[in-house]
Amino acid sequence: MSATALHGRDNAAPSRPAPARHSRGARFLLLLAVFLCAACGLVYELALTALGSYLVGNTVTQTSLVLSVMVFAMGVGSLAAKPLRRRAVGAFALVEGVLALVGGLSVLLLYLAFAWLQLYTPAMIVIAMLVGILIGAEIPLLMTLLQRIRRQEAGSAVADLFAVDYVGALVGGLCFPLLLLPTFGQLKGALVVGAVNAVAGVIVVVCIFRRQIRRWVRNALLAGVAAVLAVLGTVYVLADDIEVTARQQLYADPIVHAETTQYQEIVVTRSTGFTGDPDIRLFLDGDLQFSSVDEYRYHESLVHPTLAGPRGNVLIMGGGDGLALREVLRYDDVRHVTLVELDPAMTRLARHFGPLRKLNRDSLDDPRVEVVNADAFNWLRGAHRRYDAAIVDFPDPDTAELAKLYSVEFYDLLHHVLTARSRVMVQSGSPFFAPKTYWSIAATIKAAGYGTTEFQIDVPSFGNWGFVLASPGGAPPPLRLAPDVPRLRFLDDTVLRAATVFPVDRRRQDVRPSTLMDPEVLQYELDEWKHY
Repeated sequence: MSATALHGRDNAAPSRPAPARHSRGARFLLLLAVFLCAACGLVYELALTALGSYLVGNTVTQTSLVLSVMVFAMGVGSLAAKPLRRRAVGAFALVEGVLALVGGLSVLLLYLAFAWLQLYTPAMIVIAMLVGILIGAEIPLLMTLLQRIRRQEAGSAVADLFAVDYVGALVGGLCFPLLLLPTFGQLKGALVVGAVNAVAGVIVVVCIFRRQIRRWVRNALLAGVAAVLAVLGTVYVLADDIEVTARQQLYADPIVHAETTQYQEIVVTRSTGFTGDPDIRLFLDGDLQFSSVDEYRYHESLVHPTLAGPRGNVLIMGGGDGLALREVLRYDDVRHVTLVELDPAMTRLARHFGPLRKLNRDSLDDPRVEVVNADAFNWLRGAHRRYDAAIVDFPDPDTAELAKLYSVEFYDLLHHVLTARSRVMVQSGSPFFAPKTYWSIAATIKAAGYGTTEFQIDVPSFGNWGFVLASPGGAPPPLRLAPDVPRLRFLDDTVLRAATVFPVDRRRQDVRPSTLMDPEVLQYELDEWKHY
């Protein structure tokens, strides 16, 4: 959009007030523009926050950075807009056009910066600053335009403007997770919102104030908005190809499946492993979850020591890929398994994606299995069935949402669905790369009233990994396999005995348990992985 459009002064307001009917219609259209602009502004904030949590993790830090930078920038933008009030019509249209372009492309630009330049936080701060300045410039200009339609007492005008602004923010906040993400995804959703933002500027210029600016200025502004819409539309058409190309930069192996859900980014890659067999790898938000070459080491260690006791009813929390479930179903005396997985896209993939179905042996379709797509913490609060064994297979606690699943309160809730003889296995991260996290998880389980036995194994694809076997009461449960354990590729009693021995530099540390209000495990996780 040409900046020269602002050099022509808006014509003075008419000497006589507009007819009441015309005034009401103009006010309605202007307040509609306020509503749309507020909704778009909040979506930009949420999109930047969500992208940061997907790519970088640590939702708390990402949210704090985006919101603090944008709120500060909005103040700067409000001050910067003061000299523009004399040319408020043209200035508002220009601000909306630039905001539509920057906000609409923000997700794409940040994703490209992360994928190709390995540069995210500085780029995010720059974009959040630009978007915040432009959003902040809207309110002074809109206030000026509102007063041009009908003069009213300042307090009353502010109340009207901010009431509509806040309602727009509410609608934008709800539309982002419920409509935009499921329908368009993050990248295309931001482009759609950018187009709406540009159209809001057109409404103000063409429908309300077309007689108050010179024709060449109006035409220049409309041409600029048309150019913005053309750019956003072109990028929308190319968005899928751009996203695929950028995403591939983040992974060493060819991507065979990728989707972004309201909870996470799911990526599956395929290559030839070191044994010559296909190596299928699952990544959630960029973190490796398993490699098909050696996942059996992890899942045998997670499942079979747990099922050395009673196992008629088994609970699995997490593990939506169905691989832990595959191992559980190898026991004929398992009568019922409840699998609680937050993301329905993950269980849908496990059911229908050929390479994953082959790995999990169609475990989710076994008649003994009940799949529940729910938040495990909230699900436990209403659960009534008692389980003989529980397997906790969540991702590492690198966000506040995941940290609550490694809290004393979570393990207290788990107590209510266990029997006195139940055995519980918790995947607990890496004692080598994140020792404080590992021992904090063990301390948290113990603080919730369980006896614990800690052990570690090596999984070549992602290194040393730790588990905590627990049981209600204070006595540590014996780490063993059942006499009727099926034939395993990696694990036996000798390996288990050796797995309980930690090297000197990785033995128990003096760390605090984690609670909902004091998520120590999250801070340990972030500090330790940042170091590596």
